[in-house]
Amino acid sequence: MQESSRRKSSRRRDKDPFCVIHKVPSGDTPYVRAKHAQLVEKDPETAIVLFWKAINAGDRIDSALKDMAVVMKQLNRTEEAIEAIKSFRGLCSKQAQEPLDNVLIDLYKGNLGWAYMQKSKFIAAEVVYKKAQMIDPDANKACNLARCLIKQARNVEAHLVLNEVLQGKLLGSKDCQTQNRAQELMLELEPKWLPPPETVKITRFDLEDDFIDELEKLLNEWSPLRTKRLPIFEEISSYRNQLPS
Repeated sequence: MQESSRRKSSRRRDKDPFCVIHKVPSGDTPYVRAKHAQLVEKDPETAIVLFWKAINAGDRIDSALKDMAVVMKQLNRTEEAIEAIKSFRGLCSKQAQEPLDNVLIDLYKGNLGWAYMQKSKFIAAEVVYKKAQMIDPDANKACNLARCLIKQARNVEAHLVLNEVLQGKLLGSKDCQTQNRAQELMLELEPKWLPPPETVKITRFDLEDDFIDELEKLLNEWSPLRTKRLPIFEEISSYRNQLPS
């Protein structure tokens, strides 16, 4: 009797108009539930949890990892998306590697500041994040900016940036994860809470030219009609030239 009921339930899902309209796969696996949460229920946070379950369960890992990264990007969690792909792409098939590369390129293209941070180019990352904050300010980018400033021992500026997040003045400030991150950065900052000496040596803006050229080439591939350098590259070059040798 129970087996008959399950078969009927499965047939109802197969005929579910949502599955047809939203192209949601049928079934009751973690991946199917994740896609339902993403496309039908419009609940990206639940979708991410279920995509993780799908990856851990070996359920359509190729699609689960790619789809989860896309949803994370939509929630401005680009760093997590990049780390997820880098950590779990080894579980995916050979056929999935090129699509994952394409997703990764798009993530890096949208998060140039994070790419600089991975190269420990904190002055370059600072320029990018400040520019991004002028265009579309939010708490996540503010935390990244604070991290860049802490790495440069510019503790007073980092403290001011983090205060804006903790006081809820920026978009996304009330998100629990963002608040926790800001508090962790503030705790990291507290032991260093002393004004730097006046004779602090200015760190040269030591960007590797080939790294800049490679990133710009990557962006050109995504925007083939653009004929001039992006403003951010012009600003970085100008900033570099102003610093002492």
